[in-house]
Amino acid sequence: MQIQGQAALVTGGGSGLGEAVARELARQGARVAVLDVNAANAERVAAEIGGKAFVADITDSASLAKALDGAEAAFGLGPARIVMNIAGIGTAKRVVAKDGSPAALEDFERVVRVNLIGTYNVVRLTAARIAKLEPLEGGERGVMVMTASAAAYDGQVGQEAYSASKAGLVGMTLPLARDLAQHGVRVCTIAPGLFETPLMKQLPEAVQKSLAASIPFPPRLGKPSEFAELAAHIVTNAHLNGETIRLDGALRMAPR
Repeated sequence: MQIQGQAALVTGGGSGLGEAVARELARQGARVAVLDVNAANAERVAAEIGGKAFVADITDSASLAKALDGAEAAFGLGPARIVMNIAGIGTAKRVVAKDGSPAALEDFERVVRVNLIGTYNVVRLTAARIAKLEPLEGGERGVMVMTASAAAYDGQVGQEAYSASKAGLVGMTLPLARDLAQHGVRVCTIAPGLFETPLMKQLPEAVQKSLAASIPFPPRLGKPSEFAELAAHIVTNAHLNGETIRLDGALRMAPR
């Protein structure tokens, strides 16, 4: 699918990897709806790329449907054919705390609800809209990209919830691609390693350098623009489907 002239939807588009994806799609000519729980961030990015901002909680179906309705009407192009699922959260909690108490179940549930269930919520609601569109050349109607993590494969101590949620996305990729094939919708997932995101930049400089040095090659943190370039390539490469791609410089994370 060509990106030029298409309507695109980016969840978590107000910062980090989502912002980079929104900018790259706009650079290539898409009309981008920036969805984020942070209104200020969404509006800032949308204003800078000529897109439209919408506040949405991906775990709240009513909130999400309202944003999708707004995005559908915003550009006069109908439902977005390009759906980028970037929104997510992370946390690290040991199963047994230092005081001997068990981890709070609510913390585990929240991460899984946002990262896994929230992403599925976006997929199900957007897929139903895309399925009603006229097919493009080759019968294609849409493309979806989900965001997992290298932690889906080699999560570290305390990352049980995060790793489980991201592994769920990896496991969901192929069945989603098979399920939506009848509607001409492709589904792929990117599993990034260590990237220069706002969360990463909050760490001390020495810690960032140590993390970067653990990456075989190139021995540096990934650039959000590199993630965005891969996401855009998935859209334009019609034979990429049902696959999870690690984008991590050959990193395999240590236990801690």
